[in-house]
Amino acid sequence: MSERIHQYFEDIMRRFDGVLGIIVTDRDGVPVVKVADARIPGTALRSSYLATFATATEQASKLGLSKNKNIICTFPSYQVVHFNYLPLVVSVIATSQANTGVILSLETDFRNFVKDLKSTVDGV
Repeated sequence: MSERIHQYFEDIMRRFDGVLGIIVTDRDGVPVVKVADARIPGTALRSSYLATFATATEQASKLGLSKNKNIICTFPSYQVVHFNYLPLVVSVIATSQANTGVILSLETDFRNFVKDLKSTVDGV
């Protein structure tokens, strides 16, 4: 199963310009599946950075706007789109020139692939 997910994420990286990496982590930032290009900044792969999404999404839900589906972080050279499938998080790291709308459109595809992983993580 994880090989199928790994292959799927590699295909996305080949199809969409600017996507440098896709990481599936638990709420603590521990990678479950990681597919990354050599150009990806090392700081973006740190568990401490990846774990901040879970905290940010919990705080954002306190605004009374219900549970958020994703958070987009933009930097001068990169962008990171986090998808909320708690207890799992899918983080897409891309160049700043990558089409954010296209990355966001992958949400339903990610949901189907993460569903199997989520049931495994919930069972542990």
